[in-house]
Formats: sequence, C-alpha cells, structure tokens
Amino acid sequence: MLLSTHSQTVDDNYVLVASLDNVRNLSNILKAITFKDHAIFNATPNGLKVTVEDSKCLQANAFIQAEIFQEFTIKEDSVGFQINLTVLLDCLTIFGGSTVAGVTTALRMCYNGYGYPLTLFLEEGGVVTVCKINTQEPEEPIDFEFCSTNVTNKVILQSESLKEAFSELDMTSEVLQITMSPSQPYFRLSTFGNSGNAHYDYPKDSDMMELFQCSKTQTNRYRMSLLKPSTKALALSCKVSVRTDSRGFLSLQYLVRNDDGQICFVEYYCCPDEEAEEEY
Repeated sequence: MLLSTHSQTVDDNYVLVASLDNVRNLSNILKAITFKDHAIFNATPNGLKVTVEDSKCLQANAFIQAEIFQEFTIKEDSVGFQINLTVLLDCLTIFGGSTVAGVTTALRMCYNGYGYPLTLFLEEGGVVTVCKINTQEPEEPIDFEFCSTNVTNKVILQSESLKEAFSELDMTSEVLQITMSPSQPYFRLSTFGNSGNAHYDYPKDSDMMELFQCSKTQTNRYRMSLLKPSTKALALSCKVSVRTDSRGFLSLQYLVRNDDGQICFVEYYCCPDEEAEEEY
C-alpha cells in the first residue's frame, strides 16, 4: 500500500490518523446512515462513532471499532468534528467504489484538530488522490435517554425476515405500528395504507426469531418517513435487534458484516408518533 510510505513526521502533527486497506469498509456503513447532509464524528481510542439526526425525532449512529482499521492512532481522549457527509461519501467513492475482485481503494484519513479540514489520501492502482473537506465544530447530539434498564421489550431477528415484512406491508401508510407482547400476537408489524390495513406477525418460536424478551404488551406507532432511512442499514445487515422502552421509544440495532467479515453496528433511535396515536 503506497499510503504506508506517507511521511511519519507529517503524521506527528495529526490528532487522528485512521487507515483502511479497503475504503468500502467505511463508505458502506456511512451510506447506511446518510439521510441528512451533515454528520457528527466522534473518535475515541475504541473507534469511530458517526451520528446523523433529523428534527430531534430520529438519530442514527454508526459504530466502526478501532480494530476494523489497519491503523487507528488518536492523541486525545476524544476528537470530534462535524462534516458534510454527502461530500465525504463522494470523496470516499472517487474511484467509483470498485467491486472488481482484488481491486480495492486504500484510505488514510487524517485530522489536525479544531479548525482544520479532514484530509483523505485515497489510493487505487498506484494513483493517489488527496481530498480536504472543511470541518465544523460539532453540535451536541441529542440524548434520547434510551437506557437498557428501561427496555421493556426486545426481539432479535434475522434481517431477511424483516426485509420480507417490509416488502409485504403497505408502504403508503403514514405510520408503522409495532406491537410487542408476552402473549399473542407476540411481535406484530401493522400498516394503514391506501390498500387497507395489513399485519405481519412473527411467532415467538419462529426460526427467524433469535431472541424474544417481552415483559408487557406495548403498541406504538412511528412515522414511516422517519423509519425509511433505516432500511438502508437493514439491507446491509444480517441481524437486527428491535427494542422499546417504557416511553415507547424505538431502538433498531443492525449487525453489519463488512467485506472482510468484520462486524460493525448501526443503531437508529426513533420517538413514537403521538399525533398518530390520537388519529387512529
């Protein structure tokens, strides 16, 4: 990899350096949370957390552990900045995101600290491109206060079964209703669209159900427009954890395997739709 020859003396100036032999291991997971232009990056010695939010109703987080990177060097306990995610993805895929066997784009990502741009060195087939993207001071992400001790219901499903449900439900519906219960229907997805009401039920002993932990019956509605971005993460994932807390807030946690078989996580938080509760 040519980028490994990049001057060590230059690296000494950076507060964050992260290298990947295959840029798709970063770009694919960022695509799963791209529904607004701007994202908040927060790096710690454990890895990278990227957050995207919409109207204080929806939050998506991508977690890329430090072990995913071939090199991950951070000189502070925490390094944060805000960046245009659309521009970043355009740069990461500047070589076209090749899927040809044996052809990968290598990445070296460097950040010099507050006020400096994020510098990307991308190399494919001996050609190196350098991109510099302006950064901003990060806003404080919304704290959805989604605490595991307040989780009332949780199921873990094979992603294929959830993809199948979304293909059968009426996506013209303004809301998706989720019912989780210790008794029948156990786990039900409902829509109320142009073609009428539709329900999709999962038996708790289904082969597609890896875990079923429901302590009380809960029915909540969520705006379909807020949930649609999460289908990008669903398409990449192999498992999904669906959790609701005592307030009806929803957590969708997707387990994603990258090109090298390593595991990353994408999590979406969504608040319940109180207007819909009154309408139906």
